[in-house]
Amino acid sequence: MSIYQHFRQEEKEFVDGVLEWREQVENQYAPKRTDFLDPRQQHIIQSIVGQNEEVKLSFYPEGTERKRALLYPSYFQPQEEDYGIRLFEIEYPGKFVTIEHKHVLGSIMSLGLKREKFGDILAAGQKLQLLLAEEISEYVRLELTQIGKATVTLQEVPMTDLIETMEEWQEKVTTVSSLRLDAVMAAIYNISRQKAQTFIKSNLVKLNWKVTENASIEVEAGDVISVRGFGRSKLISIEGRTKREKWRISLGILK
Repeated sequence: MSIYQHFRQEEKEFVDGVLEWREQVENQYAPKRTDFLDPRQQHIIQSIVGQNEEVKLSFYPEGTERKRALLYPSYFQPQEEDYGIRLFEIEYPGKFVTIEHKHVLGSIMSLGLKREKFGDILAAGQKLQLLLAEEISEYVRLELTQIGKATVTLQEVPMTDLIETMEEWQEKVTTVSSLRLDAVMAAIYNISRQKAQTFIKSNLVKLNWKVTENASIEVEAGDVISVRGFGRSKLISIEGRTKREKWRISLGILK
């Protein structure tokens, strides 16, 4: 049975990468650290490496959405520094300006960085934090001097200061005629399928943290959907068919 049949066609390249990392650890008997992975990528790597006796797997930091993974031989004991993550607080004149997640994200991306090189952007009141891969952290610390109209500086803080975020999901059970993305979106956000298709064609929809233009792709249990302006939701489980041949599904909507 092929390993690929458990994953989507567009995930093949990432699956290939995971198989390569696993082989590298087995052959070289040395740990392999990944970039920051979104939760779907964490699920894929867990599925492929999780049960392996020779190669162990762990993620860091706890309590964040995006994490770095470490694949390592059974003799190895991972330490915090092995994950290569630094935590910075963004200092700015909070009395005069408001900085949001999207402003921070935009400013970091404008430095020419790949999204995989930094983790979560965390906020609590006016406090803003940023997780960076250590290999690009000095560059970002020197170059990120402005976010929007605000002058900013990055101050490194210990990982024990990491802001804890609590996600609250509102659950609902509903029925859909099909498990296609546009049909599931229509049920979640109370919009027409046509409107859902328009959002998808306009690149406003992400399925598992990746923009998708495919309205007909089938959504699976565990998949996360986000629509710009509407927030994030997930398909928790597929409960089966009703007498009228509809799918009964359980959804979570992020409050």
